[in-house]
Amino acid sequence: MNRKQLASLRKNPLLAFVGVLSTEAFRWLPDDLFLKIVYRCRLGKKLPLKNPQTFNEKLQWLKLFDHRPEYITYVDKYAVREHIRTTIGEEHLVPLIGVWDNADSIDFDALPDRCVLKCTHDSGGVIVYDRSRSDVEAVRNQLSAALKKDFYLRGREWPYKHVCPRIIAETFLDTEDTELMDYKFLCFHGVPEMLMVCSSRTAMGVNVTFLDLDWNRLPFERHYPAAPEPLSRPKSLNKMIDIAAQLSAGIPFVRVDLYEVHGQVYFGELTFYPGCGFEEFHPEEWDMRLGEMIQLPGSCASQKIPLSVLQEHKKD
Repeated sequence: MNRKQLASLRKNPLLAFVGVLSTEAFRWLPDDLFLKIVYRCRLGKKLPLKNPQTFNEKLQWLKLFDHRPEYITYVDKYAVREHIRTTIGEEHLVPLIGVWDNADSIDFDALPDRCVLKCTHDSGGVIVYDRSRSDVEAVRNQLSAALKKDFYLRGREWPYKHVCPRIIAETFLDTEDTELMDYKFLCFHGVPEMLMVCSSRTAMGVNVTFLDLDWNRLPFERHYPAAPEPLSRPKSLNKMIDIAAQLSAGIPFVRVDLYEVHGQVYFGELTFYPGCGFEEFHPEEWDMRLGEMIQLPGSCASQKIPLSVLQEHKKD
């Protein structure tokens, strides 16, 4: 456990209980009950599944009731590549080096000097393999452990329960000593409304800055602090907005993650439940404002309100 995790536990001791509930021993716990308990522990509030209003509440509802089979393909880091190829084009895929069912099958001597290794069924477990620095045995052990993890148990994100665990290697995106920025577009019913930019990643955390599509900062944060300095607008912003719209078509909410390297846009991943829907907003009113932008299917439906209208009435 690192210092950041220890600090979180000191601030909210209930997180230890959440950790216990998120293990195999409690798989039997119904998803709706699990989400109600964890929501209370993480955000200190009751989860109103019968009438969700906020962004975090609606993400929990979508976990339970929006089960389209294609979502399983979309969250699978290997299987999604065919969807990307046919939707926006091969040129937006990070070149694939290999795919394996287990870590022992990887021939590290055949890998390039630098590449990215990750499992297809989880999130955040990326390994940058560097032949001159990496301990091959340690990398094998890390990948083997990651293959055994059941990402579904962490937040009951149902698509991950059905993804076949594999390992893939992709080309390392070389930005020539500048930081590789994550551009993550929040898309509501096929419309990119805003984006979050992840910068200054370290072992202790990351800066997450929310902006509108004209590259103006939005006046809120979600769990992570915004970057203290201005962020440079990517040259391919308009192209990324178009791609995000294509990949989010017909989906109530999805985050489309993209990269820009030397003017070329690359696909990262599709994320249906950012932060598992358990991350707090500052100020809190933005949890409601983003929630108003999601129209849920069926009896829980509410009118979708675009960001431009929300900004005009943010002081009302």
